Amino acid sequence: MPIPPLPALELRILGVLVEKQLATPDYYPLTLNALVAGCNQKTSRNPVMNVTEREAQVALDELRSRTLVIESSGGRAMRYEHNVNKVLGIGEAMVAILAALMLRGPLTAAELRGACERLYRFADVSSVEAYLEDMITRAAMPLVVKLPKQPGSREHRWAHLLAGPVDTTIVVTPAAEGPAAASEDVAELRAEVAELREELAALRTLVETMRG
Repeated sequence: MPIPPLPALELRILGVLVEKQLATPDYYPLTLNALVAGCNQKTSRNPVMNVTEREAQVALDELRSRTLVIESSGGRAMRYEHNVNKVLGIGEAMVAILAALMLRGPLTAAELRGACERLYRFADVSSVEAYLEDMITRAAMPLVVKLPKQPGSREHRWAHLLAGPVDTTIVVTPAAEGPAAASEDVAELRAEVAELREELAALRTLVETMRG
């Protein structure tokens, strides 16, 4: 079923949840703290955001009302996971493409293949292009749009439609990648540290209970 246009923060949250599910499954579903850290990463994000926990919680509540996010209990904190594949009726490859577009903005098919490297392995660029075409015609609703070529560019960029129609006259600058983009981002490491701290606290509680 078609969904209403989603605001930027809700799109960022969905993108982060998909990214962490596919790239770092050991830390998924995410706690609110880990989710906020993922939203505020400085690399592989366009635009860069500064999201507070309160803002993220409000956005999560909206996404839950549309069944795009599912809440579950685990450890000492609530955890969140996306439901994009079931709501939109698409497979892992298309979910990965949507996540890359939600997190980084419009990209060419070649850029998408690189951006999805940790999420889904596409055989080649033509494979990405085939999925993109299917996301226009075969999905429950058009999910992407091909943008006009920018001056000096030989390839078309693609954008998602989850925020509503795209103004194809706007020139979009792709997300900047710093030297550390190939390695774990600092914010991602912080998210993982937060998860480990929660697990350590749970173990300490268990040990104290056993001593008692």
